[in-house]
Amino acid sequence: MDLTQGTTKEKQNRAKKTMMWFGMVSMSMTFAGLTSAYVVSKSRDDWATDLVFPNAFIISVFVILTSSLTLFLVKKAIENNNRGLATGLLLTTLGLGIVFIFLQFQGFDQMMGQGYHFTGPTSNIVSTFMFIIVTLHIVHILGGLIVLFVVIYNHFKQKYKAGQTLGLELGAMYWHFVDVLWVYLFLFLYFVR
Repeated sequence: MDLTQGTTKEKQNRAKKTMMWFGMVSMSMTFAGLTSAYVVSKSRDDWATDLVFPNAFIISVFVILTSSLTLFLVKKAIENNNRGLATGLLLTTLGLGIVFIFLQFQGFDQMMGQGYHFTGPTSNIVSTFMFIIVTLHIVHILGGLIVLFVVIYNHFKQKYKAGQTLGLELGAMYWHFVDVLWVYLFLFLYFVR
């Protein structure tokens, strides 16, 4: 398909989606750099191997994947003109995002309960990397929650209807991205130890 064809609105919509892709690629590069530094640091003598991976992080994977599913179903509900279902799914997605952040802090508590801290005499390179990577991801999830608030606001203003869901689609692209990013980070931190 020729990207220069179509109405002005179609071109603008494609441009907005392309910009979202550029943003997601740049965020990916940040986490690629951090995970690369983590791998390089594994050769250090002070690398901790006895850290038990927090259960809260494991549970959070299922929470975040469920939130992706509920947000995916929102567009279907809007296309079927089922505003009530779309509202419920949007609020569920928001709630699951908040639960996800709560679980991340529970994971931090579980790490500190094992004696691993971000800095200080009870920290080491493994715990410091985990705190940095997870905290940076939490910041991106907070951005996603802001996006969800905007999408919910626009939904209540009835801006989305079949064929007019660009804002929802952009928000969903970002949310699904941070969800997939957490799955990657979880698998990486769980298996690369």
